[in-house]
Amino acid sequence: MLEELKAGISVFRIDNPLECSIIERLNRFVVMVESKGIYHRTHINSTGRLSELLVKGRKAFGFRTQNRGKTDFRLFAIEESGLGALIDTQLQMKAFEKALARKLIPWLDGCHILNRNATLGASRIDYLLECHGENVYLEVKSAVLREGEYAMYPDCPSERGRKHIKELSGYVKEGGGEGILLFIAALPNVKVFKPNKAADVLLYEDLKAAHSSGVEIRAIGLFFNPKDACVYLFNPDLEINLS
Repeated sequence: MLEELKAGISVFRIDNPLECSIIERLNRFVVMVESKGIYHRTHINSTGRLSELLVKGRKAFGFRTQNRGKTDFRLFAIEESGLGALIDTQLQMKAFEKALARKLIPWLDGCHILNRNATLGASRIDYLLECHGENVYLEVKSAVLREGEYAMYPDCPSERGRKHIKELSGYVKEGGGEGILLFIAALPNVKVFKPNKAADVLLYEDLKAAHSSGVEIRAIGLFFNPKDACVYLFNPDLEINLS
C-alpha cells in the first residue's frame, strides 16, 4: 500500500475532459477559457481567489455539464508541474469518499459515512461518520494555495471557515464527541499542510485553539493526471505544521 501510494492511487476517472487555456475570471463563479480557438464560459465552484492558479494562458481542464445555461463546462483542474491542481471542491470530496470506501485512509479505518451536511449547532458540517461505534463530525476544507512544498488554506479571509472551526471546537471541548478538520491538499508534489496566517489571522488562531481543544487536524494529498484523466490519492496522511 505505502509503495503504491508513492506514485499515487487512482480513485476515479473523469470522462472526456476539455483541455483549455485560462483567459480571465469573469466573476466568483465563471471563468472564460479558450479551447481550439473557441471561447467557453466555464463554471467554477471554488470560492477562493485562486489568483496563483487562474493566470491568463495557463493550461486548465474542464468537463461538459448536463444542465447547460450560462456555462457549458465546469472548470475542475489547472496545470501544475505537468499534472493538475484539483480545484473543484465537489470532486475533492468525491475523491475523499471513494478513498474512504476503499480503506485507503488508514487513520479512518473502521469509519463510514452516516450523513452528509450534518447539522451541528448553527452550522452544517460536511460529514457525520461512524467510527468504531462512535459518531465523529468531519469538516473538509480545500487547500490549493502553494508555497513551495506546502499546501495552504485559506487564500483569502473566510468567515465561513472560522464558523465551522469554532463549531467543531466547541463541540469537542464541551465533551460532545470527536471532531476532525480535514484539509484536502489537491496539489501535486506537496509534502506538508500549514494554515495561511497571512490571509486570515483570526482563522489561524481559531485553528490552533481547535487543535488544543481536541479537534483532530488532518490532511490528504490529491492531484489530477491529464495523461489518463484520473484523480489520484498520493498521500493519505500529509504532515501538518500549525506553527
